[in-house]
Amino acid sequence: MSAETDPIAQRLVFLIGPPRSGSTLLSRMLGAHSAIVAPEEPHLITPLAHLGYYASVEAAPYDPIITQKAARALVADLPGGEQTYLTALRGYSDAIYSGLLAARPAVASGGWLLDKTPAYALSLDFLVRLYPTARYVVLTRHPLAIWSSYVDSFFDGDDRIAHAHNPLLERYVPAIARFLREPPGAIHRVRYEALVRDPEGHARALADFLGLAYEPAMVDYGSAAEGTRESTRGLGDPMTVARETRATTKSLAKWAEAATGRPERVGLYREIVARLFDEDLETWGHPRAEIEAELDRIDLAGRPAPRPALTRYSLERKLLVALRRRIRPENRLGRWVRKLREVCDVLLR
Repeated sequence: MSAETDPIAQRLVFLIGPPRSGSTLLSRMLGAHSAIVAPEEPHLITPLAHLGYYASVEAAPYDPIITQKAARALVADLPGGEQTYLTALRGYSDAIYSGLLAARPAVASGGWLLDKTPAYALSLDFLVRLYPTARYVVLTRHPLAIWSSYVDSFFDGDDRIAHAHNPLLERYVPAIARFLREPPGAIHRVRYEALVRDPEGHARALADFLGLAYEPAMVDYGSAAEGTRESTRGLGDPMTVARETRATTKSLAKWAEAATGRPERVGLYREIVARLFDEDLETWGHPRAEIEAELDRIDLAGRPAPRPALTRYSLERKLLVALRRRIRPENRLGRWVRKLREVCDVLLR
């Protein structure tokens, strides 16, 4: 479907980036523009990608294996096959996106809808099949800055528990790097480190990419939120970005500071980086040699950075991480919970 015959896709821009890459910051900047609607993460596309034909879920209140077989057989029987299936899925997503635009009449006549959902990076092939003519903004950040922020924000600084729960970099870096090397069409690359050093320059470039006039509110997005418009915060950032009113360079060295005096953390950093391919790191903009040199400069004998002040959110994180530590596969409780889940899965299948 061409852009001329695909009006919804002409209004869609997808922000692609891993969790903790600065996507909430960039979403707030874009959402502060008067011609861009930026709702909180819709998570609209991911379930569609896992209905069975392209991918499936691992656990569900239905049988994912049978559903996958049924979906592929169903699509094979459709007149038009996969294209008919995609058209049906587009009917659903187009209706939702159109509704979000219609809710903002001032934007609906000629603006853009921004969908910032980090999980889309793991379903890029499907997303591009669904919306080949949409615009794509791809955000990257130093991989260890992403990892450090993820661990400290959601896992109370416990790298091992975080990695057992989600090997974030090993999942997102290869997927996004391949997307950058094989761009589907209209794509604009943003590096977080450059963005926070020159927010106005990047805001102007993004506005130009979308065919819009630059607006100063894109840089001072906090002012836009306090005025006539509400700039989106995002589901994935409960702490940091909401405290700022514009981009800041405060976090650039934070990942290395958080590893000072913590040789076990630096050790895991090295393990994670070793699992990533040179080509992907080059594409990402942080070659292996550069990262290893940065790790070598960390003072392993130094005093660790002080822990942040306790908040209600951080106390909740501590409780959840404590439970994860207790419920490990090698522990008796962990084995019991895993066995119970396996028995239930067999019985319910």
